[in-house]
Amino acid sequence: MLVRLLYASRAVDPNPAVIEEILAQSRQFNPTSGITGILCYGGGIFLQALEGGRTAVNELYGHILRDPRHKDVVLLHYEEITERRFGGWTMGQVNVSRVNTSLLLKYAERAELDPYAVSGRVSLALLEELMATASIVGRV
Repeated sequence: MLVRLLYASRAVDPNPAVIEEILAQSRQFNPTSGITGILCYGGGIFLQALEGGRTAVNELYGHILRDPRHKDVVLLHYEEITERRFGGWTMGQVNVSRVNTSLLLKYAERAELDPYAVSGRVSLALLEELMATASIVGRV
């Protein structure tokens, strides 16, 4: 059974090296667990979609909840799915500072990443549009 989980969190340490470490670990661990997804980071905030088997995704989310690099972890959306939307990425990355501000304004009151201020469905729509506009890097 495939599921998609979307969550937001705040970085405890917004140092770029810490973000790269999180991505490197994701890209190493996720293929062995059958997990794919996308990570959007900007302004100290993570927005991440995870897809895969229910047990693997739930276990990874539990790990994220306990990870000292994350705080204010909030589950935004969880659903059973018939197919993956982010299947091409072990963990794709979006650099929000390079995203056209009009795209962010399409989904929020201000041109900044703030999944805490919008619904999970809106955050998912933003991620899908970022994917469609080739704003995702790190296709590994």
